[in-house]
Amino acid sequence: MIAVILEVIFFLDCFALMGLILLQMSEHSGLGGAFGSGMSSTVFGRDEAKDPKRTLTAGLAAVFMVLGFILSIL
Repeated sequence: MIAVILEVIFFLDCFALMGLILLQMSEHSGLGGAFGSGMSSTVFGRDEAKDPKRTLTAGLAAVFMVLGFILSIL
């Protein structure tokens, strides 16, 4: 029973992690940076360390790793 609950949490975490990674802007912005899509973050000097998406991604990745380890034991 506990393994089923952990698997459900694992899959929800996996989909949330994929969605959050796709929402983040890339480091170089690719061709979008050439046409001005990433201009606002570079003009005002956005601080990447305080970005809540980055901290949430790190938290979801940690949960993913821990649950993967626990489920491999079970």
